[in-house]
Amino acid sequence: MNSPVRLADQVAAMLSEEIESGRLAEGDKLPTEVELVKQLGVSRTVVREAVSRLRSAGLVEPRQGRGVFVMPRRTRPLDLEAEVGDTMSKVLQIVEVRHAIEGEAAYRAAIRATPADLARIRQALAAIDAAVAAGGDGVTEDLAFHRSIAESTGNPVMAATVRYLGEVLRSGIRVTRANEARRRDFAEAVRQEHHAILAAIDARDAEAARAAAHLHMTHAAVRLQDADKEFWTETEDLDVDLSDT
Repeated sequence: MNSPVRLADQVAAMLSEEIESGRLAEGDKLPTEVELVKQLGVSRTVVREAVSRLRSAGLVEPRQGRGVFVMPRRTRPLDLEAEVGDTMSKVLQIVEVRHAIEGEAAYRAAIRATPADLARIRQALAAIDAAVAAGGDGVTEDLAFHRSIAESTGNPVMAATVRYLGEVLRSGIRVTRANEARRRDFAEAVRQEHHAILAAIDARDAEAARAAAHLHMTHAAVRLQDADKEFWTETEDLDVDLSDT
């Protein structure tokens, strides 16, 4: 039986195809939620999630009291669905992208972060520990930590890129953290790596900050490669979608 997440993927893909093909044109109104539920035989929750994904992708916009409408076509900045394979390959590709971008973000943050920026990074790091201690997966807090570093670079394009990629790659990051949560030594290593990045930024040591961020991503890849077959079988249910928002 398909999970709600997979059904939402399928509905979002179907509606996206309608839009990309031109069958639903710019300015057209999507069928109502009730109509889509009847047409597709899925729940309202699935429809809402699918429309939310289209909205995050910039394909549609809700208009108060009027419905959901197709947005003007735009050039898609990244084709993250292309040339990807199994779950492990996808997640390792995500880590590779993060390795390049987050290393540079840490480097720039060490040079440019203001005291207020540093306070936000510390707060974001503390939130990860609090989330894990409360039994959460820490995915949202992990994203917020890396986003706070990017925002500390003083480069709005860097911040927007990390923010965009963080949302797009959320499901892959969820798999990474799920793997790290399986073992106490993994979880502690991640915690120490995060603190090392902060310490280098706080010390204004740009090279050390870049190296710490690179090491964090390198170790993340190694931890994933060390995971056993049982873990990767379980992650299939997480449905790693490189357009997940």
